[in-house]
Amino acid sequence: MAVRRDSAVGEQGPAGAKKTAKATKVSEPSGVEKPTETTPTPAEMPVPAEKAVPVKKPTPARKAAAAKTAAAKTAAMKTAPVAPEKPAKPESHTALVRRARRINRELAEVYPYAHPELDFENSFELIVATVLSAQTTDLRVNQTTPALFAKYPTPEDLAAANPEEVEEILRPCGFFRAKTKSVIGLSKALVENHDGEVPGRLEDLVKLPGVGRKTAFVVLGNAFGRPGITVDTHFQRLVRRWRWTEETDPDKIEAAVGALFPKSEWTMLSHHVIFHGRRICHARKPACGACPIAPLCPAFGEGETDPEKAKKLLKYEKGGFPGQRLKPPQSYLDAGGIPAPPLGATG
Repeated sequence: MAVRRDSAVGEQGPAGAKKTAKATKVSEPSGVEKPTETTPTPAEMPVPAEKAVPVKKPTPARKAAAAKTAAAKTAAMKTAPVAPEKPAKPESHTALVRRARRINRELAEVYPYAHPELDFENSFELIVATVLSAQTTDLRVNQTTPALFAKYPTPEDLAAANPEEVEEILRPCGFFRAKTKSVIGLSKALVENHDGEVPGRLEDLVKLPGVGRKTAFVVLGNAFGRPGITVDTHFQRLVRRWRWTEETDPDKIEAAVGALFPKSEWTMLSHHVIFHGRRICHARKPACGACPIAPLCPAFGEGETDPEKAKKLLKYEKGGFPGQRLKPPQSYLDAGGIPAPPLGATG
């Protein structure tokens, strides 16, 4: 059934009577459109203006402080070493050889006076001093050997020495009983097997009491001019930091590093690396911010990178302190090096 809807809408009153409300039409002037009234949404509601917060103008003192800070940061950026970029892919062997040799060239310029830091006058003094340097510093050995060699200048003298007297001389070196046994045994072997002379061959040297490959290469390189790589604790630490090798065994480190350089460079390479490890690239607090090879070092940032703070970590001639030798080479003195004080010296 169809229902007709009129313009009037019916409402049901309380008594059920039907009320009819009629719409009243208001005439508007012609040509004028009646505005449509809409309720604004919350997003369209006007937002009251927030109270403006007064901005403090910087005082001259604040401006000066800000300028000083900016200048300091700029200066630090100019002087601080730049960290090397991490390679996108593993370093090839060719790239490693190039980087390793460049590091050695840079170190040769930094330490043109690099040398063995044990005092010696001949091969016998060098081999004895090197044996004594185990588990102690070269400085302590250099302070001890003058008295030893003054009393026992030759292998024959030391071979016939009273062990108790030698022990008393070597006491400052630590492990003096074991070291006394080694140097007396070494001297006897030289007298009995080599006519009192230090042999110049690796296979003969390593058979002597207390002599290993490290000691043998120190002697061969510095007493006989025969190339050798000295793998001491400093050398081991640095070549791993530089990622020349991941080996930890001294013999394997020697072979891995030796393959990166011509044999003729091995002895001076050892001096350069050891000098750098003792002066700048320390075990616990490397002075990265004062390191001349920082752009080539994969381990940059392990130590202090601030240049001024890093300078305070430098040792020996790089920090203005005495070296380890009582009688250093003239080239070391010319570079500003200071001789070490004798045993018992104060001040």
